[in-house]
Amino acid sequence: MASAAASAPPTPASLKRIVAASLIGTTIEWYDFFLYGSAAALVFNKLFFPDSDPLVGTLLSFLTYAVGFAARPLGALVFGHYGDRIGRKKLLVLSLLMMGGATFAIGLLPTHATVGSAAPVLLTTLRLVQGFALGGEWGGAVLLVSEHGDARRRGFWASWPQTGAPAGQLLATGVLSLLTALLSDAAFGSWGWRIPFLLSGVLVVVGLWIRLSVDESPVFKEALAQAEARKAARGGEAEKLPLVSVLRHHWRDVLVAMGARMAENISYYVITAFILVYATTSAGVSKQTALNAVLIASAVHFAVIPAWGALSDRVGRRPVYLLGAVGVGLWMFPFFSLVDTGGFGALVLAVTVGLILHGAMYAPQAAFFSEMFATRMRYSGASIGAQFASVAAGAPAPLIATALLADYDSSTPIALYVVAAAALTVIAVLAAKETRHRDLSDVEPSAGAEAAAAPAEDARTV
Repeated sequence: MASAAASAPPTPASLKRIVAASLIGTTIEWYDFFLYGSAAALVFNKLFFPDSDPLVGTLLSFLTYAVGFAARPLGALVFGHYGDRIGRKKLLVLSLLMMGGATFAIGLLPTHATVGSAAPVLLTTLRLVQGFALGGEWGGAVLLVSEHGDARRRGFWASWPQTGAPAGQLLATGVLSLLTALLSDAAFGSWGWRIPFLLSGVLVVVGLWIRLSVDESPVFKEALAQAEARKAARGGEAEKLPLVSVLRHHWRDVLVAMGARMAENISYYVITAFILVYATTSAGVSKQTALNAVLIASAVHFAVIPAWGALSDRVGRRPVYLLGAVGVGLWMFPFFSLVDTGGFGALVLAVTVGLILHGAMYAPQAAFFSEMFATRMRYSGASIGAQFASVAAGAPAPLIATALLADYDSSTPIALYVVAAAALTVIAVLAAKETRHRDLSDVEPSAGAEAAAAPAEDARTV
């Protein structure tokens, strides 16, 4: 039977290859995305907004950083639509090419000193391309793993693409840290900052080679075959658009996903991006010291994510997620107190604990969001829920934090900002249903049920 063949579990070797393909792609894309964030905090304010006050220049730099988030929902809509129609793999290859190409081009950009106001315009345009690509990347990467793996260990396997975020942060921060250690400030500001962006071209070639070697999700193949059979039975009548089905039948799940993202997204960018501004301007820490602290913490973050994912397989997605949300909210005041000491050990402790708690939300998120939606609308549903939230959460987080610091000259309003986000996430996750026992291959109706199903019921599962 075709469906049985399509849903046959992958071998351990093939599953590891699928995980590797998703992981290396997400690592490269997050490397590109985070590299921009670090550069925005360190040099873009001087290179592209040189006529502004230093803190105002940083605000403008973070504004172009936030523009990338604005494009992510559009990427989620476009990639989600086609990912649910033609498959996950094709869209993942396209997103990698777009992200890598935009990042490489940033490394070639002329600065304000060369072309004037055209420089920030070009920078913003390429940032939009980055955001559009990343908006489509995340959903496809986690679904490719979730739909290949078994339900018993889905949280663990699906958490590996999530480690692409700290791996990308680790890679981006590591390259920047090495360059700032080897180069003078003048050399880094003149040409050294371009090197990490140009390296993206090499990384994309490696990522494509691995990503092209994997097969399409068997769950999607089975769902596509069933959809084609239903279409033929209806005389060629087209099925509803995935977006329409998501908003009609899964709007509560979309809202839950958006709420769940608030604390996770905001805390992450405060801890890893804004900290480079706060530590160097308010705590008197050197740029190199701040980068090294984020580097160490990102390594720990990478290690704990699979452990949190495995725990979510044992106790459920919701308990682990709630632990992370509550923990991040409670940690924010100690976090800034430790940073204010100016000591390297205290800074490492502050960022590391913050990222460990963030990992408790980020690790189960891939499986949690995947399990909320039916197969033929899963790419759209998971991507929309995750990426629309990023516009209100991660996009303005460094901008809001920097503005609060400028207005109040205190970390207290920033800590309260993260606490409020944590409260929203707790409410959203408490409103969600536990999903860890859901079999993703069972979300499509059987032939008998399909024959008897009402049109509205059928629309929910196509």
